[in-house]
Amino acid sequence: MREVHVGEITKTVRDLFIDANINLGEDVLNALEQALEMEESPIGKEILKELIENARVAREEEMPICQDTGLAVVFLELGQEVHLVGGDLIEAINEGVRQGYKEGYLRKSACHPFTRKNTGDNTPAIIHTEIVPGDRIKIIAVPKGGGAENMSRVVMLTPAAGLEGVKEFVVQRVKESGANPCPPIVVGVGIGGTLEEAA
Repeated sequence: MREVHVGEITKTVRDLFIDANINLGEDVLNALEQALEMEESPIGKEILKELIENARVAREEEMPICQDTGLAVVFLELGQEVHLVGGDLIEAINEGVRQGYKEGYLRKSACHPFTRKNTGDNTPAIIHTEIVPGDRIKIIAVPKGGGAENMSRVVMLTPAAGLEGVKEFVVQRVKESGANPCPPIVVGVGIGGTLEEAA
């Protein structure tokens, strides 16, 4: 059994959200650069150049990639051989979000769904937890901005629609979204299972 103080989780979550809002992942940056090399449209090339330049400026100036620093989404893998001490896991994650958004000067976007009153500290985080074998903890921080959420769509296609129906829906949705989503504009497609599983 491995003992972990929840303070370590708070610190890690804080650091991850600051980093995720400022530094575009190398995998995404590489994908944008590859897309730029393959893009034939002059407009498409300009958009890709702007996205790459935006990522460079954010990294160098230590400022958010997008002004909408999003709701705090956490993907947590918790080893069943881990014993947490010193407090509550959920509160430790939320405290990390509070600290990260305050110390990183990140815009606080979380608000009550009906009253629209801002929580003032970007909590509560949206936490997806998976219990896994072993004594390790893996935390992935994903700031998900409203520009991304506002462009999200769901459709229930009939089996007759097939792969072509999926392609048609995705392409149409991307065209309708235009330049509205938050950078770096990554299209995610979930197929099968229940709505929450596919989304």
